[in-house]
Amino acid sequence: MRLAVALKCMLCQKGVPMSLALKPFLLMKLCVVAKIFQIIFPVFVFLCRLNNNSITEEGFAALTSVFISNPSNLIELDLSGNKLGNTGIEKICILLKKPQCSLKKLKLSDCSITEEGYKTLASSLKSNSNLIELDLTGNDPGPSGVQGLIDLLRSGCCKLKTLRLLKSPAAQETCDYLTKVLGKSPLLLTELDLSEDKLGDLDGEKLSALLMDSHSKVEKMKLNNCELTEKSCSVLATVLSSKTILKEMDLNNSRLLDSGVKEICEGLKKSKLKILKLSGCSITEEGYKALASALRSNSHLIELDLTGNDPGESGVKEIIDSQKGWWFSSKTLKTLRFLGPAAEEACQFVSGIVGENPLLLRELNLSERELGDTRVNQIAALLQDKHCKLKALQLRGCGLTEQSCSALATVLRSNSSLKELDMNNNNLQDSGIKKLQNGLENTNCALQKLRLSDCSITEEGYKALASALRSNPSHLIELDLTGNDPGPSGVKQLNDLLLDPNCQLKTLR
Repeated sequence: MRLAVALKCMLCQKGVPMSLALKPFLLMKLCVVAKIFQIIFPVFVFLCRLNNNSITEEGFAALTSVFISNPSNLIELDLSGNKLGNTGIEKICILLKKPQCSLKKLKLSDCSITEEGYKTLASSLKSNSNLIELDLTGNDPGPSGVQGLIDLLRSGCCKLKTLRLLKSPAAQETCDYLTKVLGKSPLLLTELDLSEDKLGDLDGEKLSALLMDSHSKVEKMKLNNCELTEKSCSVLATVLSSKTILKEMDLNNSRLLDSGVKEICEGLKKSKLKILKLSGCSITEEGYKALASALRSNSHLIELDLTGNDPGESGVKEIIDSQKGWWFSSKTLKTLRFLGPAAEEACQFVSGIVGENPLLLRELNLSERELGDTRVNQIAALLQDKHCKLKALQLRGCGLTEQSCSALATVLRSNSSLKELDMNNNNLQDSGIKKLQNGLENTNCALQKLRLSDCSITEEGYKALASALRSNPSHLIELDLTGNDPGPSGVKQLNDLLLDPNCQLKTLR
């Protein structure tokens, strides 16, 4: 008690107002400090700084009783870095609601405040509060804590002018920028769509600062069709490996390349991300290998979209194998998307017939099955997808039509990996062969063996085939036309072609 009296006498000589900063060693005796405050509070107007003093909820109760008994003498209070929790906030709010309370600045950074505490603060600020500045950086507002305070600011029901929520200047800059672009504070969003380069000149590091702040509640982020660089992907990897609540990231149609994907995979290994969309991101075999490695390490991902990329010869197998083995039981990946809807339909159909994933096959025999035009169109979509590496396809006796030939011609034009096509015993007729001609004559067609035995082809069909091979003579080495009717000139048309030095045809049946 003598200490308190001595302090009062000393301060009286200094005059008012005064600023009081108490160091941690003083707060070891909170009851003593409370006694000091009881004596000096009636005399002085305080700027009181008690930050980083390890004050707990229990210890703070002793101090708040003094603050509440003399509410008009305190204009600034800094309690940052103390684990006050929501109970401590309730004590402060009693002070704020006092009509005599003159507190204008309140700093509560890193005080272990959660959603309940934010709601309590918002409620107290609606009353007769003079508070103009509030700092809540480093706390966790939960799903709705920020909304309550921002709604209060917009309503004009309180005197609050400055509300600090974000820890770093970079996060604040990003928040201000995105608020202008999106028309709404990103702190109120659970889905953030920055597609089509809405980021502008804002760099990835500033965006990551916002996403990693405890006040960001973004669970789903879209960066479709953005010019993301390897450095951008490295920053996103940092976000993924942090304690962010991000659950879904959509990077579709952004040209990440393998280098960018490898960066993201480093973050993915430590991430709780559940959905990752990488459609049309220019990923090749090396990127698939990196993803497979990340999938072996990450048990949280439930959906991965890789449509529109090129896995090379082994990319698909790497990804599928990552979900097998002794570690498979701990994996949660439910949806692995390589193909578009039509191709996926064909994939499921073929899997049901042959008992294997056609994306892992190099030869496929669907002979003696009535496929129909719709099914052939789906198979054509599958063959055109870069995830399909089929080299030989047998469609003998499948009831193929002119429309089927048109669909298969599209495959031949698409730079598909198909090298051998067996269409024996289908009633294609000349009209079907002319449709097929459109694919055979295209320079993208790399077909080496074509079997058209017993397909009801006549002279017109032979002429169409000869014309196609003259236009694109460099690939086809074997052609089977047994069981057809070439008419007077059909055979001659093809025999003349064999004399062309550019023609690679070796076997003509």
